[in-house]
Amino acid sequence: MDLLSSIINSMDKPPSVSDDQRELMKKQREDMIRMRSEEKEKFCKFRRKVEERINLFQKDENEKRLKFEPMDHVFRGIIHDVAEIAGMTAYSFGAEGYDRHTMVYKRDYPPCDDEIATLRNGEEWNEEKAKELAEKRKLAEKAKAAEECAKKSKRKARPRKIIPKTNYQIKYQHLIGTEVAKDAARVTQTNKSYGFVPSENKKDIRSIEQTLADIKSKKRQKLDNPNSSAAGSPDY
Repeated sequence: MDLLSSIINSMDKPPSVSDDQRELMKKQREDMIRMRSEEKEKFCKFRRKVEERINLFQKDENEKRLKFEPMDHVFRGIIHDVAEIAGMTAYSFGAEGYDRHTMVYKRDYPPCDDEIATLRNGEEWNEEKAKELAEKRKLAEKAKAAEECAKKSKRKARPRKIIPKTNYQIKYQHLIGTEVAKDAARVTQTNKSYGFVPSENKKDIRSIEQTLADIKSKKRQKLDNPNSSAAGSPDY
């Protein structure tokens, strides 16, 4: 313990903070708190303005969409939050840092896919643009229907019968023969003899019992006379 105490006592003490430094640190903390308070107040003030505009927009039956000016993503997030609470939908369009803005739509008048795609492409949406896209869609549907009809008719069409210019039977008569030769080839007759022994003599007309008896008799002869070779008809 004495050694530990001596080591601790020999260590340098942390540098003391002067009154000026302490005052500067206090001022920095106060400035940070003040800036956060001002920023919070700014966001709350902006939210109240957005709520007022959306409430007026919701009461106006003639307006279907509300467009806000381009602003930072933090303020756009507040607009999205207020619109969601009011039961509306909000979309942001444009390039970030240039003309990124937010559009709010009423629940009864949501934007169509054509309007969203047009605004995201940086184009202006109006009645003429809607008619133009609707006409293009009709033409595309007609072209697709015509293509499907052509495919169905093509599947139903029968293949055309091909008529040869020459009669291949006459042309290749030396290879395939005539009709008389073909008829003669179709008539098949059984050849009664194969090799030197007639086929009739190769047939075994014995019954199963007789065949088994002959096999047992031959086995008995082999056991009685092992040196003698039995001759006769095959066992099977």
